[in-house]
Amino acid sequence: MRFIGSKVNLLDNIKQVIDENCDGVNEIFCDIFSGTGAVSRYFKPYYQIISNDLLYFSYLLTASTIENNVVPQFNTLKKHGIADPVAYLESEEIPYCLINGFVTEAYSPKGQAGRMYLTDVNAERIDFIRQTIENWKTKKWIDAYEYKYLLACLIEGIPFVSNITGTYGAYLKQWDKRAFKRFELYKLAVSDNGRRNICYNEDANELIKKISGDILYIDPPYNDRQYLPNYHLLETVAKYDAPILSGVTGVRPYNHEKSNYCVKTKVYDAFDDLIENADFRHIVISYSDDGLLSVDQIKEILSKHCIIGSIKQYDIPYARYKGKLGQNDKPHNEYIFYAKKKLEREYQRTAIMPMQIKIADNIDKKRFIKSPLNYIGGKYKLLPQIIPLFPQNINTFIDLFAGGFNVSANVTANKTVCNDLNYIVVEMVRTLCYADIDLLLKRIEEKINEYSLSKENEAGYKAFRDFYNQNRNPIDLFTLSCYSFNYQFRFNSNLEYNNPFGRNRSQFSDVMRKNLILFMEAMKQKNLEFFTRDFREISLIGLNDRDFIYCDPPYLITNGSYNDGNRGFHDWQDAEEHALYEYLDAANNQGVKFALSNMIKHKGAENEILKKWSQKYKTHIIQSDYSNCNYQRKNKDAETIEVLVTNY
Repeated sequence: MRFIGSKVNLLDNIKQVIDENCDGVNEIFCDIFSGTGAVSRYFKPYYQIISNDLLYFSYLLTASTIENNVVPQFNTLKKHGIADPVAYLESEEIPYCLINGFVTEAYSPKGQAGRMYLTDVNAERIDFIRQTIENWKTKKWIDAYEYKYLLACLIEGIPFVSNITGTYGAYLKQWDKRAFKRFELYKLAVSDNGRRNICYNEDANELIKKISGDILYIDPPYNDRQYLPNYHLLETVAKYDAPILSGVTGVRPYNHEKSNYCVKTKVYDAFDDLIENADFRHIVISYSDDGLLSVDQIKEILSKHCIIGSIKQYDIPYARYKGKLGQNDKPHNEYIFYAKKKLEREYQRTAIMPMQIKIADNIDKKRFIKSPLNYIGGKYKLLPQIIPLFPQNINTFIDLFAGGFNVSANVTANKTVCNDLNYIVVEMVRTLCYADIDLLLKRIEEKINEYSLSKENEAGYKAFRDFYNQNRNPIDLFTLSCYSFNYQFRFNSNLEYNNPFGRNRSQFSDVMRKNLILFMEAMKQKNLEFFTRDFREISLIGLNDRDFIYCDPPYLITNGSYNDGNRGFHDWQDAEEHALYEYLDAANNQGVKFALSNMIKHKGAENEILKKWSQKYKTHIIQSDYSNCNYQRKNKDAETIEVLVTNY
């Protein structure tokens, strides 16, 4: 696809800069202005990828090839007699009712405006394909990932028959010979990097506040050309939302999608904000000598937020983009900047890989590993009951609501996926799993000594709590929890840690130290991936009967700090309960094994949704004990029925 600012010809240069400056143990690469996804696809074999773009059609291009690790199989379509959806969409006769679809009316001579972006025949075929894909989705003949893949194949095919010079800012007044080619879907290749990659369709400056990783690649718009009017046709086909078009060229409205990176008076502040909020150790930036920001301005921003001695500039001669016929191909420079970010979490990290567990001789090696997190509803005490009910020989284990990570630490699988919406706790655990144990313990001891933390020093605890809320170091959060009430993780609506002092009870004891070391060593032995996503966004693609999903969601009929909606995270209501069961039904239909922990009855309340749904599967009664839960402190005699629901 011809795309303004495409980095296809600079990919090797970008990799050379990364190889020269990064330490080789990095796991997560973020392409935060992904465009057509060329950079994300290039680096997918090397890293777990986070990809993002504000344009929906760009998001589809990456979601189909980055989130997917295999080409979708379209099993449900096959049941309806469509073995190859691409061949079907290209060859099927177009029903008469679809001949005057939106693309035909808006972008072909057949429409009232007479625009010449596409021939009538190709516009009609595109309308037929777009409406058929939407119809399949509505009838649930394709899932979300199959839907995105087919839309991406459609979008990739359009430039091959478009009557344009490069962008859709204008169409040619005479037909280019390419426009007469018969429209074909472009089958996208998909590579498997063995990781669960994530794609977003968000404003980069908002997304950067919610993600973290190792390498952040920034390739923003350079000049005042807004991308949407240059690719409006592709965006309209992707969304197929029948917008009100304007002007001779039929541009869709885009006032709410304008990028500050294309505005001279706003670009500096936007760039500065992005770098300031980046929780990534390595920053790599592509920019151009005809960009709105000067080299000095970029270096000034990097100097404010990065280690000054680490900042480097690479000048690469590059052919200027041709936007008009006959435009001179004048040489100019592309710049690649590298900088190492100043981070509070500058601790030693090692790649997660199999390693020998070192357990003291006096520790029972057969006992379950106890997470160092005291999490409401944690499953450590229930492990002897639920682990024996789990399947054996698991390939991919997905802990869909990881919570306190007790289950993740104790399930053996070829790959373990840990997901939880509480990204603060997930980042803390991820830190524990990557950190050098000796250096981590040193950091804990330093903070204990610095703030004189003890079971009696409430003033020291509060001062340290204030320090954490200002700096948000994940290791400090763990240390802070060790001296808090009941060792728990509680946040206010601003996501500030607000658990009170654990007077005369809480401290970082020798037992906690031992549990922490055992947990870290056990987790380092695993092939781990971490996510902080809504459970509905954890893909089922590629999973089969050798894979296993464990669910310990917020319980609908209980009230804890994780599901009351008052702690900065979304609350859990009937809609979420129904959605989870639909997700598990979809897993079951795909042959994936699952187990669900939940409560059918508690303090006189009954989960009617669960009772009805669980009848389709096998239900095991669990003897539960949550002595650390506030909601268990009253009416202890009231009947509580906890269950484990399995589909095997």
